[in-house]
Amino acid sequence: MSTPRELLNAAKAEIVEAEGAAVAPLVGTVTFLDVREPDEYEQGAVPGAVHLPRGHLEFQVEGKIPNKTAPIVVYCAGGVRSAFAAKTLQDLGYTDVTSVIGGFNKWKDDGLPWTTPRTLTPAQRNRYQRHLLLPEVGEKGQQKLLDAKVLMLGAGGLGSPSALYLAAAGVGNIGIIDMDVVDESNLQRQILHNLDRVGMRKVESAKVALTSINPDLTVTTYDTRLGADNILDIIDGYDVIVDGTDNFPTRYLVNDATLLKKIPVVHGSIFRFEGQVTVFDPYNGPCYRCLIPEPPPAELAPSCAEAGVLGVLPGIVGSIQALEAIKMILGLGEPLVGRLLAFDALEESFRSFKVRRDPDCPACGPNAGPIVIAEYDDLCMPHAG
Repeated sequence: MSTPRELLNAAKAEIVEAEGAAVAPLVGTVTFLDVREPDEYEQGAVPGAVHLPRGHLEFQVEGKIPNKTAPIVVYCAGGVRSAFAAKTLQDLGYTDVTSVIGGFNKWKDDGLPWTTPRTLTPAQRNRYQRHLLLPEVGEKGQQKLLDAKVLMLGAGGLGSPSALYLAAAGVGNIGIIDMDVVDESNLQRQILHNLDRVGMRKVESAKVALTSINPDLTVTTYDTRLGADNILDIIDGYDVIVDGTDNFPTRYLVNDATLLKKIPVVHGSIFRFEGQVTVFDPYNGPCYRCLIPEPPPAELAPSCAEAGVLGVLPGIVGSIQALEAIKMILGLGEPLVGRLLAFDALEESFRSFKVRRDPDCPACGPNAGPIVIAEYDDLCMPHAG
């Protein structure tokens, strides 16, 4: 039976080792892999290093470092764990792996560049552990969510599930604009609110619900009407806007303002048993005016208060909106840019329709004139939320 020293010597005989000074010029150009434990990593690391504790290497490295031919410089504290890690990486098919002699301790002693990385707290690691297990999210993705700012247009049927899931996912800054109060008739579908908060301002009720879910969350409330006089100031600085509005004047106003600010909008709408979701990414896809150039007459566009809505429907549509917002923040997958997802609750069916930019669009087309932020109340009467 081999001794630990013999196993180490055998591993070193099969790998490439290098002094820290020899690989330091590669920082920022190749992947540095830190295989120390979290408490060690938190004390300092090579700038930009990928952190993956040695005990998780075999099952997680392919998700974190998918390119098996790209150079990898692996290090630990003293050069022992990195030697075994380098041998494991080679066994897994990685072809260009180097272990740092003396590890991070010698790296620091030699005066080579290092930094104290930003890390999640133990409580955050526990809260978001299911995200951290996803290579597509991981700690860096979770930090992006914590840094993100999402504005909810409405704390009603669509805003309720969207805001709840965004808060639970760790989106660190959520703004909510709504000028209504909680009514018992809202509770059939607006799950942000409850009987105890009937009569409370909706933005305050929403804040109570969201902050009780996630202590990492900062909620900014706007108990006001969204109009031409305040929209640019309110949306400024947000990364994504989740649109749960239910009237055409506001949708056109939001469209024009977000084109000016270049803020993507996750748009949702519901009616009776049907819902729709799409993403308007300014100048990378169609805008709302490309989709609906002119609003229908008010009598042909009844609100949910007039036509009714199945209570669970906004839960489905709003959850999809939250998912699309997270995808936009993290750069995941294929967001619904240039696609309209339609859901029919009675058929339990989804259909996807392509939506292309209109070259003659008066708002985002190549020959469009300057965007003017103006009220559009003359288009049709706004509806209650």
